Amino acid sequence: MSNADLVIDMAKQNNGIVTTAMVQAAKIPRQYLIDLVKKGLLERVERGIYTLPGIWEDEFINLQARFKKGIFSKETALFLHDLTDRTPLSYSMTFPNDYNLKKVKSEGVIANRAVESLYSLGVEKVDSPSGNKLMAYNCEKTLCDILRPRSNVEVGVIAEAFKRYVTKSNKNIPLLSEYAKMLKVEEKVRSYLEVLL
Repeated sequence: MSNADLVIDMAKQNNGIVTTAMVQAAKIPRQYLIDLVKKGLLERVERGIYTLPGIWEDEFINLQARFKKGIFSKETALFLHDLTDRTPLSYSMTFPNDYNLKKVKSEGVIANRAVESLYSLGVEKVDSPSGNKLMAYNCEKTLCDILRPRSNVEVGVIAEAFKRYVTKSNKNIPLLSEYAKMLKVEEKVRSYLEVLL
């Protein structure tokens, strides 16, 4: 199989998307991406991200590819976990405390910072609406995050998220309680759960 075929195959196995990082990891020269774009076999979505022609653009995966340290959080994570019906107008992502947010914010992303112990807490892979794998906080961490001071999440959105969470078969109340202690939102979590359970 030629390098060009390998790149196309990579895209097919990744929901029609291939990145420069994937190609380099496979030890294939980046030049093949440029050649495939010239031949019309790939389309350049933006720097470092390519799709097969006719693939629906996935804004989630584009942001994840551009901002590798970003983890989808707050209302965006609620949406990805089906804890809200509201499609995010702006995507929320959380970054390490020392991350420069200038470029992220210029892209219209609602950017948050977290200390390392909280940044890496509750991270999991979830599917975007297009079926691509993304890094987001799990349901329990997200519910605690939206209760924290300065989260700017509407009370109605929070209430709906908790209602949907308690009906999930994979809910983990002990984990939610553990995160609530760590994030100092125990009382708030308890008040929502007492009404719903």
